[in-house]
Amino acid sequence: MASRTLEIADFRDCVTIRVKRKIMIDDTVGKIEAKIQSAESIQDDKKRELLQLLGTLKSEIGKLSGTHDEQARSITHFTELSTHEATRATQNPQLLDLSLKGLSTSVEGFEKSHPRLVQIVGAISNALSNLGI
Repeated sequence: MASRTLEIADFRDCVTIRVKRKIMIDDTVGKIEAKIQSAESIQDDKKRELLQLLGTLKSEIGKLSGTHDEQARSITHFTELSTHEATRATQNPQLLDLSLKGLSTSVEGFEKSHPRLVQIVGAISNALSNLGI
């Protein structure tokens, strides 16, 4: 009976950790969305494009986080960092470039297992990069 109780407790802990991680990822994506929505320097059509891409990214990250939680969080954080650098009032091209390289690097190795994720991250990187032009 003690073994069964321990298994249930372990299962609950595992579920709790996964839920907390999902909430953390959702919160980060929410911050990115808010940053884009409030950025006065971004034209409305570009905002819509980025927000649509973020919605797809959120879905793809959700799929990835079940098996690759740390990588999912890295992708989310590099997306947040890249968005920050791309929407700064005074951009630093070197920091934007570094953050976008980090974002691209964060999806390396997922080309076969998560091709849609890699495609979306590429599209987000291009969209953010083009904001500085």
